[in-house]
Amino acid sequence: MKFATDLHIHSALSPCADKDMTPNNIVNMARLKALDIIAVTDHNSAENIEAVLSCCEGSDVLTIPGMEIETREEVHLICLFPDLESVLAMQKKVYDALPGFKNNEKIFGEQIIFNSSDEITGSVDQLLLTATRLSLEETVLNVLELGGAVIPAHIDRNSYSILSNLGGIPENLNIRWLEVSRGGDREKLLKEVDYLSKYFLLTSSDAHSLENILERENFIELSNKTVESLLCTLRNGY
Repeated sequence: MKFATDLHIHSALSPCADKDMTPNNIVNMARLKALDIIAVTDHNSAENIEAVLSCCEGSDVLTIPGMEIETREEVHLICLFPDLESVLAMQKKVYDALPGFKNNEKIFGEQIIFNSSDEITGSVDQLLLTATRLSLEETVLNVLELGGAVIPAHIDRNSYSILSNLGGIPENLNIRWLEVSRGGDREKLLKEVDYLSKYFLLTSSDAHSLENILERENFIELSNKTVESLLCTLRNGY
């Protein structure tokens, strides 16, 4: 069965996202756009995941707990997890590996935490828009040990991507899927970097505003619509 996905969405916890990227607004927009599976992946934090999961209860949208982690090489990785407990365990590792700079809201924006009613319950004081001390290999290993899956983000961009920053994909890296930006030219990318043909490619929105969440345009084939099935496919391929 094929399911419409958007596995890279930011809430207002990410300081670069719009303030109306609240848990309920994200879930309801995903429903309006008839998406089957989404992931909220804020920068180096999972503080809004519990609220998003609560908003999805009883709906036809499956939400995967996630984070967009920035490694010490300044590579962005979409990291997806089986449950709230595992994503919060990874959040602790990430927080411990952040440099501890205080966020300047006037420069970077607010880092807002919500409850399931979209009420503001707090904010993250330390700056999330920065590299952690975790290496690429460490991050992948930690996520896999927690039962998750890793997708290098927006590999076609000139910054914060595994191709732009490392010049290639390490052979020992245990990944099967890569993310191409919305509007990215997959055919051109495959011609320029021929070894990418051994990976599976998907498109996500990297949405920082509600209107940029994907329509039904990226599909993943799964045996069933569950977190376990998606993560197994992302770890192992088809």
